[in-house]
Amino acid sequence: MEKSFQDHYPESYRHCYGCGPDNDHGLRIKSYWDGDESIADFQPQHYHLAFPGYVYGGLIASLIDCHSTGTAAAAAYRRAGREQGSSPPFRFVTASLHVDYLKPTPMGPPLHLRSRIAEITDKKVIVTTDLLVEGTITARGKVVAVRIPEHLVPEKE
Repeated sequence: MEKSFQDHYPESYRHCYGCGPDNDHGLRIKSYWDGDESIADFQPQHYHLAFPGYVYGGLIASLIDCHSTGTAAAAAYRRAGREQGSSPPFRFVTASLHVDYLKPTPMGPPLHLRSRIAEITDKKVIVTTDLLVEGTITARGKVVAVRIPEHLVPEKE
């Protein structure tokens, strides 16, 4: 089975609440390439509730944020012609997150994220992401992801 973007994260970056594969209490999203777009699916649980029948908007923002920063790192590897997980690692943090909530997101069906790279440079990637439920876009996000500054990269990396 294909490894997700997040499965390639070095040990010191595997703890993120949204996408860290080693965070037992986190969302643990998994993102993959689908051609030139990236995708992820997430099944909301009863405790991700905003009000009866609908998903909490903060969860939606977190999913868009972490899927987009993971996509930014994967895109940087692609641009550099390098395999994901190779050193030095490409890791990004959010400089800006904008989410438009287009419709209430119903609780129950899986949430599907689909992202595109709008712009990419050595230090910045702009990612646009749609969140869909059963084919209907309920939220749309734009993330400006910036490469983690060298002084914040753990020494062992």
